[in-house]
Amino acid sequence: VFSTDPAPLLPPQQREQPRLVTSRNRNPYAAVVVANALGCDAVRLGSAGAKAMAVVVGEADIYVHEGGMYQWDSAAPAAVALAAGLHVSRIDGSPMVFNDRDPWLPDFLVCRKELADDVLQALRGARRR
Repeated sequence: VFSTDPAPLLPPQQREQPRLVTSRNRNPYAAVVVANALGCDAVRLGSAGAKAMAVVVGEADIYVHEGGMYQWDSAAPAAVALAAGLHVSRIDGSPMVFNDRDPWLPDFLVCRKELADDVLQALRGARRR
């Protein structure tokens, strides 16, 4: 997985409920919304990179982050996740933009492609309330 070789195909999801990876220290609102909407099992991990890589290697299915981080904290995890065939975007579904004058990114989503529509729909529904 972590090499310059072409990424292996992601195996089909084997769990009954998606596994959402979240911060060890706090539960961001977006993560709670997704967990409740999709009936996720939650797993707590440390850094943004570790959480994104948990999705890449199949230990988790969704990583949603809000509260912001700098581009340098998410660029490499986003690139590896995209190369592995995962969905990567902002939590509103817009593409990640790097090398911008303002290095602050307010949010970040990495998930299996087959879950992306449901995750984004849950997040949109929460914003309408």
